[in-house]
Amino acid sequence: MKKHGLSIGLERVDDTFFVSMKVVGQLTHEDYKIITPLLESALQGVESPKIDLLMDATELEGWVLRAAWDDLKLGLKHGKSFERIAIVGNQRWLEVSAKVGSWFMSGKVKYFEDMAEATAWVSRA
Repeated sequence: MKKHGLSIGLERVDDTFFVSMKVVGQLTHEDYKIITPLLESALQGVESPKIDLLMDATELEGWVLRAAWDDLKLGLKHGKSFERIAIVGNQRWLEVSAKVGSWFMSGKVKYFEDMAEATAWVSRA
């Protein structure tokens, strides 16, 4: 049995957004049909948004090819808005993905194996 799930939280204070996301299984194109409009709607009318993202990828198994393309497009479109992205995982390929992802973002992308450390870093606590 394959598990799949996506949960997204979005908080806004002025022009600063905090996005929390948990992914179970593989990210799909259908997931990006949910993620993209949610983010686009939240950012609408905000001239210079600042986004911090905390992604729980401890149960992420990867992306299907079309979802990887969706992720790249989203990163290219909004990459300058992301200030900090914390990816929490337990697999070496996620650490490598975080480093590659940082090439497309103007902010900082960091991989963690501990949720508390990631939360503190992304929230600057």
